[in-house]
Amino acid sequence: MEVLIVGTGDMARGIGLRLVRGGHRVRIAAREPDQAADLAEDLGANAVGEPLDSAAGAEVIVLALPYEGSKEIARLWADQLVGKIVIDICNPVDYDTFDRLVTPPGKSAADEIAEAAPGAKVVKAFNTTFASRLAKTGQLDVFIAGDEAEARKLVAGLCTDAELRPIDVGDRKHAAALEAIQLLHMKVQGEIQGNWSTALTFAA
Repeated sequence: MEVLIVGTGDMARGIGLRLVRGGHRVRIAAREPDQAADLAEDLGANAVGEPLDSAAGAEVIVLALPYEGSKEIARLWADQLVGKIVIDICNPVDYDTFDRLVTPPGKSAADEIAEAAPGAKVVKAFNTTFASRLAKTGQLDVFIAGDEAEARKLVAGLCTDAELRPIDVGDRKHAAALEAIQLLHMKVQGEIQGNWSTALTFAA
């Protein structure tokens, strides 16, 4: 499958590594094409870098950007994203205090992205995983929320290919809970000496 990852940060790297290992073709898009090319080179022969021009050809688009950047790309590419699966990984937290989410009351970041690109199939995923853990081998739980069951199933398949354990939590209304859970996960990193390398998981 061809996956377009927008962004060149640590999460883009971690998700890209997992997808390439899973046998998928990865495109890295960024406003700085040299940065996209450098990351693609690090990911291997099954990845390419490109300017932030178009979502054409990609079956899945991963918005590996902060909250505001993800909304901006959704608005910019709204027409191109019609019918495509868009994975929202962002955590809309107040990074100064880690005390609150900065989304409007009653809305998740995934909701806002869906509003900005109303024809897209928006799926919340990867927001509860830290980049340092994604970049390593080993299974992690990835919680998935979205209104289209087939879109959730496809994202779950990508996770399985990437040696991750997908957990389908249902409709997009649950994205707000995933964002709130990760807010707490981030807030306690100092207290638990987590070093941004801990993982949320369900243990039987």
